Amino acid sequence: MPLSPDQQAEVDALRDAPQQTLRATAPGIEQHLYRAHDVLDHGFVRVIDYMGDDSAICQAARVSYGRGTKSVQNDEGLIRYLMRHWHSTPFEMCEIKLHVKLPVFVARQWIRHRTANVNEYSARYSILDREFYIPAPDHLNAQSVVNNQGRGALLEGEEAARVLDILKADSNRAYDHYEQMISEDGQSGLARELARMNLPANIYTQWYWKVDLHNLFHFLRLRADAHAQYEIRVYADAIAKVVADWVPAAYGAFEDYRMGGAQLSAKGLECVRRMLKGEEVTQETSGMSKGEWREFEGVLNDPA
Repeated sequence: MPLSPDQQAEVDALRDAPQQTLRATAPGIEQHLYRAHDVLDHGFVRVIDYMGDDSAICQAARVSYGRGTKSVQNDEGLIRYLMRHWHSTPFEMCEIKLHVKLPVFVARQWIRHRTANVNEYSARYSILDREFYIPAPDHLNAQSVVNNQGRGALLEGEEAARVLDILKADSNRAYDHYEQMISEDGQSGLARELARMNLPANIYTQWYWKVDLHNLFHFLRLRADAHAQYEIRVYADAIAKVVADWVPAAYGAFEDYRMGGAQLSAKGLECVRRMLKGEEVTQETSGMSKGEWREFEGVLNDPA
């Protein structure tokens, strides 16, 4: 189960005891506070705390407007201007703290985003639960033959069953040995900080992850992308839904200019200008390499 009974009791107690505050609140994210949004088979994402909202972004941007400047546009227009022109610091005025339960191999991908504050569950101090990520059959793919870090065709039938049996058996065998090594039945038992090294990368860990909105958008741009690994993408998708309720104007601008937009090189922009004039441009006349041209065509022909 994603939440333990103790964690669920904590959530219920917190939601049953609302606090009065003078600080700005965002009604959209209040509904998410403390609630666990299930991800994968045993994971979750839940909001522990947040600071700021759309108006905080505008407040930070306008602090630099001195006397005599022109009046600024409405908040949504200002936010779109900031996003469009890559003014990042106003978005750093908003922060969110999440409690995340995730497989270790996903955590090792996630931690590459070094612009957050992280405190992870300690397997030196505590004993990890017997919970492992086992892919659902519709996410059990072979290695891609064209992408060294991607997935290919779906495994089916006996091959899929064989792989799932191996994953389950190896995970439980490793945990059985983990329990044996830390056992204190008449013996001292191996130190937990040593016993943990035998556990597989699909065991679940937990952490608190606090990040500002600017860096969170960068995380979502990479991890909620269709090309991201499925197991981290579903966490990014769950977080994105929360962010859309928290800062709807900022998230709308992010979707438009980052997730739904595209960036062109100087050569790519020049090719577009030539095409608009009616010129037929090919890879050979573009000045681009084959890889660059392929990506350029992908941007122009993407139905999304």
